[in-house]
Amino acid sequence: MVNPANHYDIIIIGTGAGGGTLAHRLAPTGKKILVLERGDFLPREKANWSALEVYQKERYHTDERWYDREGKEFRPQTGYWVGGNTKVYGAALLRLRERDFDRVIHKGGISPEWPLKYADFEPYYTQAEALYDVHGERGTDPTEPPCSQPYPYPAVSHEPDMQVLANEIRELGYNPFNLPLGLKLNEGDRTKSPCIRCDTFDGYPCLVGAKADADVNAIRPTRERYANFTLITNAKVLRLHTSKSGREVTGVETEILGERQQFTGDIVVVSCGAINSAVLLLQSANENHPNGLANSSDMVGRNLMKHLATALVSMHLEVNQASFQKTIAVNDYYWGEPDFPYPMGMVQNTGNVLADMLPAEAPGLMAPLVKLIPEYERHLIAERSVGWWLQTEDLPDPNNRVRVAGDKISLDYTPNNTEAGDRLIHRWTSVLKSLNRCCAKHVIPFSLYPRAQMPVQSVGHQCGTCRFGTDSKTSVLDLNCRTHDVDNLYVVDGSFFPSNSGVNPTLTIMANALRVGDRLAQKLK
Repeated sequence: MVNPANHYDIIIIGTGAGGGTLAHRLAPTGKKILVLERGDFLPREKANWSALEVYQKERYHTDERWYDREGKEFRPQTGYWVGGNTKVYGAALLRLRERDFDRVIHKGGISPEWPLKYADFEPYYTQAEALYDVHGERGTDPTEPPCSQPYPYPAVSHEPDMQVLANEIRELGYNPFNLPLGLKLNEGDRTKSPCIRCDTFDGYPCLVGAKADADVNAIRPTRERYANFTLITNAKVLRLHTSKSGREVTGVETEILGERQQFTGDIVVVSCGAINSAVLLLQSANENHPNGLANSSDMVGRNLMKHLATALVSMHLEVNQASFQKTIAVNDYYWGEPDFPYPMGMVQNTGNVLADMLPAEAPGLMAPLVKLIPEYERHLIAERSVGWWLQTEDLPDPNNRVRVAGDKISLDYTPNNTEAGDRLIHRWTSVLKSLNRCCAKHVIPFSLYPRAQMPVQSVGHQCGTCRFGTDSKTSVLDLNCRTHDVDNLYVVDGSFFPSNSGVNPTLTIMANALRVGDRLAQKLK
């Protein structure tokens, strides 16, 4: 029997960029809302800003073990917290380019057309930028799509040493711009600024709550303001049960601190992240859905994308005095170059390179050697370093997929479109070597530009496992992110992406959550 106290108008599973934003949008409806989060609030502790704890010990990543396509075990770089992976994200919040919604020919294949266009998302991008305190400047990114409003806050300024680098990049004929970032920074009056421009921003939790994440900007203010909003933490959803017809979810089976509870909702939204949302649907197979819930198309879990991402470190003779280095972005190669008319991707700064990050960030074969370098010498290397993050679009491939067997999660993922990614690495390395400050070849004995391509366990930009579309035979979700097969079931996270683009997916996830939230608010009336 269903406990009436456990019945809600809407149940949202997950509190990240999708679920947290959706809950924030729906709370003003007055409807009874339950949000289930398998993790807890990330603790405020000194370790938040420890490179040793965050990067080497992976303090805030799950201890789960997943498996690659060869059956090798790995620990995924994902965390279960209120706010999801936004708790440790770099807060780079960019819109997809207008052309990203069209069919795009890449060197490695085709990026398919989206069933909705940029104009459908534009007002929600504007709202998401406001909700997540995005700092930026219009008109400086040569690939920027048309925007109806300016950024809500001015761009995060370059510190002097980073400004020198930006100036030299511009002198070479490129168009560096200030990376749009979501954070609580007041550069006009630093006494009123929660953000202190620390050197532990990208990849770290924020000890002072100044990062605009889904916990701080969406969940906490919603929880404080709305009595119709209920958040239960440490609540892992095990499976979804359906009616005899299979057309509606009738139960959300949840384990809370070791005890099983069942909740019911008129509408159920899965927002667990592209990988875990697919896992939950696949683990909810039943007689009506033998291949997994909402999987009549056999597309649940397929077309997993996560970018071809490369971490690259440039070494300089001079000490880099910048405390907050994540401010430069370059999109001049986004759509290619004259002799390579195919998209190549985006270049961004990472956060600061710190001594205790080097062993964790070094390429696999190099890491043991780096650990042997005394800490003082690693510090000398780190303070003369600038981190760069290069990302190229990986293309949807149905064979790149999430699989489950019982509780065993496997990611079958093979990188594609690699020629474009390799070309971006080569081009940007050439740019760095051309800068006046870049005299690092006499500093260390190994590669001047150590680079580490992100392996399968790096799943920060995951998307695409439950694509949306108009044809139920080739997509999992309709245009409002409701599943084709189950009438009251929605998926609202990065799963809905038909393609990945070359920019960070997070702002699009947030904008889509606001868009779907408006549709659900109308439905709930």
